[in-house]
This record gives sequence, C-alpha cells and structure tokens, in this order.
Amino acid sequence: MRFEAGHSALLVVDVQNDFCPGGALGVPDGDAVVGPVNRLTRHFRHIVFTQDWHPADHVSFASAWGRKVYESVETEHGTQVLWPEHCVQGSRGAALHPGLRVEAASLILRKGMVKGLDSYSALFENDRVTPTGLEGWLRTLGVHSLWLTGLATDYCVRYTALDALRLGFEVVVVQDAVRGVDVPAGREAKVVNELKGLGALFVSSQILGEGQVP
Repeated sequence: MRFEAGHSALLVVDVQNDFCPGGALGVPDGDAVVGPVNRLTRHFRHIVFTQDWHPADHVSFASAWGRKVYESVETEHGTQVLWPEHCVQGSRGAALHPGLRVEAASLILRKGMVKGLDSYSALFENDRVTPTGLEGWLRTLGVHSLWLTGLATDYCVRYTALDALRLGFEVVVVQDAVRGVDVPAGREAKVVNELKGLGALFVSSQILGEGQVP
C-alpha cells in the first residue's frame, strides 16, 4: 500500500451523538474514535463525513411498526432489523460528535433519508442498487483508495467496505478509528476476518505519522 493524498479519501462513518455512549444506539467506547479521526484529517485532501438522517417515522424504527426493538420484519427491500428511534433529522442525536474536526470536511453526506428505505452503506441504500452519489463524487476527484473510520465496524463500516470493494476501490480500515457493536458476541471479529478475506487492509492511524498534507 502506498499512500497518495490526492487519490485517497477519508470516510468518517456516522460518528453521531446517537451512536456514541449515552445515545439511542450507543456503540461501546464509540467516542474513542474521535481522536484518531481528527489526527487523520490532517493527512487527507478529500474527507467525507456521513450522517444517518432519518425521518421521524423511518422504516428502521420499531416504533413505526409497533414492534419490539431488534425484531425483524420483511419489507419490499428485504429483511429489516428494527432499531430504537435514532438520528432523527435535525435532532441532537443526529448531530456529528461535537469533538470532531468537522471543519475539515470536503463533503457531508446524509443517508437513510427515505422513509421506506434504510441505508447502512455510504455508497448504496439497503436495496443495494440505489446509489447515494458518493461513488460519482469520488471518481470525479480521481480517488481510488478509501480509508474507513467510524461506527459501527460490524454494520455501517462493514457495508461501506463491501460496496467499496465491489466497486473496485482499495479499502483501508483504520483499526483504532472504528468500533463495533459486536451483537451477537463475536460478530465484529467475523466481520474483520470477512473483510480481510475480501482484500481490505487493516492499519493503525499511526501509519501516517504526525505529518500534514501540504
């Protein structure tokens, strides 16, 4: 792997209040990614922050179905896991973590905005065919290497990585800048092995040292 700032992009996936400790769907130790992410932003020219941005009656909410959290239902787009209400448009929970260097962003991409369609990946909605527009933006800039950080390793980071690999991008997952839900226990380790087997690279944020992109 050779790092080229002009052809690489840093993706900061869903580091939002609702996915951090104390949030509606808090990932254990999720806010620990903020420091490594901030250090990494100093190395990249192209930086994307993603946000879940759901309407109040979103298809992924158990309350929208009158069902229990973590049950599954069948929709026209396949099986949908039901979550607590989270990242509702304009809410504090949907806001990016206040410690992030958001001013470094080249693009803030909001996803999961369609009432009847969830979106884990930063590249495609959960029907696996509707693009978010991110691929076109990246191709226009000549980006071929995606460095993934954020929450959660075994959900939105995983789906973003799978789509990126399928599209032919080099995928680098920054291990100390991601955290997983790990439900059921062992899921996160399986996801890491899965992605490694498909060609994703796993590195530490320290691999880029303390420099800054000129």
